Amino acid sequence: MAGIKTYLEESYEELVNKVTWPTWRELQESTILVFITLMILALIIFLMDFIFGVSGDAQSTWKGMIGFLYSLIR
Repeated sequence: MAGIKTYLEESYEELVNKVTWPTWRELQESTILVFITLMILALIIFLMDFIFGVSGDAQSTWKGMIGFLYSLIR
């Protein structure tokens, strides 16, 4: 039980005195960067689904741009 108490005391000491926490400005900049990155990745995934088709079953009305072009050729 003494080991757990020591662990908690040392963890608290480290979090309070040794960890360098980001400033509010740094936190906002990081949040904006993550948001922009997520939007770009979501757009890329959407475009891939749109181009290559979002459904693989035969009854689907949308086969993707490639499926659409193929149906025009046939």
